[in-house]
Amino acid sequence: MSSIYIKRAQITDLNEIMNIISQAQVMLKADGSPQWQSGYPDTTTLKNDIMAQQCWVLMVDNKIAGTATLIVADDPNYREITDGQWENNTDPYATIHRIAISSDFVGQHLGKIFISNLISQSYQNGIHNFRIDTHKLNKRMQHLATSTGYVHRGKIYVSEPAANHEDNARLAFELNL
Repeated sequence: MSSIYIKRAQITDLNEIMNIISQAQVMLKADGSPQWQSGYPDTTTLKNDIMAQQCWVLMVDNKIAGTATLIVADDPNYREITDGQWENNTDPYATIHRIAISSDFVGQHLGKIFISNLISQSYQNGIHNFRIDTHKLNKRMQHLATSTGYVHRGKIYVSEPAANHEDNARLAFELNL
């Protein structure tokens, strides 16, 4: 059995994190999704996540296998939801953004383990409401969200740079514990 755990990312992890993000961008493009194809997320975004202590890495046998940003704060992109509604719109929530697993670890279902660890981290700190979003063409992320207990709640629009308004549409998911 491998040693698997999460830890806060450090600036020294940035090159490996950006490598994983680049791999994810290639995979998304191959899947036909326009998500992350406009240069987002970039080095500055991830560096800011690290400096804010919001970027986490998934470690497998002392190697970085994944990256994600966990934010416990009101997300302006989530204030307005269409084609549905949030089940819990009053309690604080944690949002998982910019999650990606290294192609060196493909097929090991590490995304589920990573999300489980991020949820546990937040739950231990009193957060019981979780949100995540993804592009309608990102079937992998949709599957990961629903397989970890998230429920589709509607559609939001993000401020991420994209070619047009519809490319900024994201399926919004919520998990309440």
